[in-house]
Amino acid sequence: MKDFVVKGKFKAGCEWEKFTKQVASQNEKNAEDKVYSLFGSKHGIKRMFIKVESIAEA
Repeated sequence: MKDFVVKGKFKAGCEWEKFTKQVASQNEKNAEDKVYSLFGSKHGIKRMFIKVESIAEA
């Protein structure tokens, strides 16, 4: 497992908020899916309101 840093924005009310999340995953695609899953479960945000801008290996 590698660590990835995922950066992007999510819709909070009427505004877009920036986020930086570090996740452990096998590849970039799985890291992106994990971020969608985390925001959905913890904040109730749908995938369409999350915009991933960059994924980099930490």
